[in-house]
Amino acid sequence: MDVGTIIGLTLTGYLCNHGFLGGWPSAFIVFGMTGCIWSFAWFFLCYDSPPTHPRISMVELEYWEQAIGREDLASRPPTPWQKILTSFPVWALAVAYFCDNWVYFIFITCLPMYMHDVLGFNIAMNGFVSSIPFLASLIFLPPCGMLADWLRAPGRLSTTVVRKAFCFVGNISAACFLIAVGYIPCDRGLAVLMLFAVMACATITLSCICVNQQDLAPLHAGRIMGLTKTIGNLAAILGPLVVGVLTYERSTRKEWQIVFFMAAGIYVIGAFVYLIFGSGERQSWAE
Repeated sequence: MDVGTIIGLTLTGYLCNHGFLGGWPSAFIVFGMTGCIWSFAWFFLCYDSPPTHPRISMVELEYWEQAIGREDLASRPPTPWQKILTSFPVWALAVAYFCDNWVYFIFITCLPMYMHDVLGFNIAMNGFVSSIPFLASLIFLPPCGMLADWLRAPGRLSTTVVRKAFCFVGNISAACFLIAVGYIPCDRGLAVLMLFAVMACATITLSCICVNQQDLAPLHAGRIMGLTKTIGNLAAILGPLVVGVLTYERSTRKEWQIVFFMAAGIYVIGAFVYLIFGSGERQSWAE
């Protein structure tokens, strides 16, 4: 995902400045065609369950049978929607997802405006510079995930402690860097460095919210993922709208300071909600 974001932002800046059909249209055409090609690959490779996949290896199939169980691979147990919708850990995860997506999608959709209006980058450089913070996620996410698994090994820490620690530390540290960005004068290098640090810290949180569904209920993780991502994606709608309202007049550094402060506050809310109500243990209704 981060590779796609980096390539997308960088290539869009280039296409807008040098692309065919006057610039902007070329970006829509290139990415639209890419989506069509991807859809063909999806229909060719995606199947309902491991046993129905014609090209799965016996080694992988045996692994899933051991991890989940032979019957559970093909069965579709009833979804305990009432239990899911009244579960505090599920809603804590949904809130954490919302708070993380608030900043993530502001960075994707609105950061180029900050780079242009406040830091003064032209459109050719804007896409590349706006993609730099996402390099942090690309670099730090794999080691964060491995560290989380190492800490969860027997004899170390419980899954609940690891998930809560990663969510809290990631959100609070990212909030601190967001506040710092708000106080940075027109120093391009330092501002980009602080935004890089925000995404690096947010990556710590991803090691919790992107996998916690499996902790809570492996057989229903898909439904929980659908619920939590739906709540999280509301932030993808509301976040850019709020930024548009806050930067409507002039898109100045002071207005963006408010944007960053609000985002920091949302991170803090997510950290404490998950710290209090989150869990890494399999729920009683999970089977």
